[in-house]
Amino acid sequence: MFVITLTHDHINVLQQFLLSNKLETAMWLSRLFTVYCSIMFILPLLGPQAATNFYQRALLANALTSALRLHQRLPHFQLSRAFLAQALQEDSCHYLLYSLILVNSYPITMSIFPVFLFSLLHATTYTKKVLDTMGPNSLMFVRNFLNKLTANQQNILKFIACNEIFLMPATVFMLFSGQGSLLQPFIYYRFLTLRYTSRRNPYCRTLFTELRILLEHFVMKPSCPAFFRRMCLNSIAFISRLAPTGV
Repeated sequence: MFVITLTHDHINVLQQFLLSNKLETAMWLSRLFTVYCSIMFILPLLGPQAATNFYQRALLANALTSALRLHQRLPHFQLSRAFLAQALQEDSCHYLLYSLILVNSYPITMSIFPVFLFSLLHATTYTKKVLDTMGPNSLMFVRNFLNKLTANQQNILKFIACNEIFLMPATVFMLFSGQGSLLQPFIYYRFLTLRYTSRRNPYCRTLFTELRILLEHFVMKPSCPAFFRRMCLNSIAFISRLAPTGV
């Protein structure tokens, strides 16, 4: 059992720190709420209906975080094509669109992992700052967990990219199974192209390349049936034509 002892001075310092960084604090709280709702969806302890509600809350909280982050990155809004083009280059804009695309869709676990893990990763730095205001040795078990998250950041980002990629065929499957809308695959494809061309996060683009190389290596083996090889190579060629150019 962990006991947290905070003096009145600690509370005042923490309060001043949080209030002096209102935007960062708001994003931190919304990210923590996203993490909480995501966990409650992944582990449906309160039943399937409650899990669906938590799914929507997680995506809405992520949309709020993304909107705040986008405002932080581009504080001066302009109703122009140049501003829109600049906004579409921001990862926060990508995940604002992601949340809006999926918030009313049939809830699947694959779609919640990116917002869950991004919120967890992005909350790490600010959580460390909050812990530092409480004392250099406060909540060491939380600090150790955050350090492990940071150490595995690259693997987590690759896992997120994997979810982003495989959600594309999932939206098509949901359409044919009657659980998705006709427009969703096309809108999600637009999101995926934005992730592919992301300047700050190359993992989606990198993973596409790695998957293509892996599949090509597999189908070129003599033991691979000719019809399967031809089908895979045609699929690779088709997907390559859909990829944005000039990246």
